[in-house]
Amino acid sequence: MADTFYLEIVTPERQFFTGDAEALILPAVDGEMGVYPGHEPVVTAVEPGELRYKADGKWEPAAVGAGFAEIRQDRVILLVGFAEHPEEIDRKRAEAAKKRAEERLRQKQSILEYYHSKAALARAMARLKTRR
Repeated sequence: MADTFYLEIVTPERQFFTGDAEALILPAVDGEMGVYPGHEPVVTAVEPGELRYKADGKWEPAAVGAGFAEIRQDRVILLVGFAEHPEEIDRKRAEAAKKRAEERLRQKQSILEYYHSKAALARAMARLKTRR
């Protein structure tokens, strides 16, 4: 069995990462999911949060948005709304977005506005968690 698998992380704006990885931890719907070479094939939803992948013996963190992951024994493809390295995250902007989303959630809204506010809050929290 190989020691690595091919990992591709794609957003609507860019290819965030492509290359060999030794491990991956992603925020799935029911909690964090670990992936290693030879993993059972599965498709899962990705939640906004912190993703970590190990490439060249080093763990790399990233904030990711909602999306999907296709996991095979020798490759993983993630299609997510956004992906950012910690150094790309503007902490002040993320904190302001979090406050705006929390304020919108306190107001009476339509169900659609409520879900948009929840999604905005999840994105801001993912960025803040990854930026530390």
